[in-house]
Amino acid sequence: MSSKKSAPLPASSAGLLRFFEDETKGYKLKPEIVVAIPASLIGISWILKIFFSS
Repeated sequence: MSSKKSAPLPASSAGLLRFFEDETKGYKLKPEIVVAIPASLIGISWILKIFFSS
């Protein structure tokens, strides 16, 4: 039985972070959409609070 050892990956940022470009299943969203949805929900809740608070 032969075991192959892969060479170590080069460290980036002094070994703190390593990024891998693996494709995973699921939805792909742009970062702008991820920020825009909660921001719009906050805005809508503020508007509803202003108009419908007693």
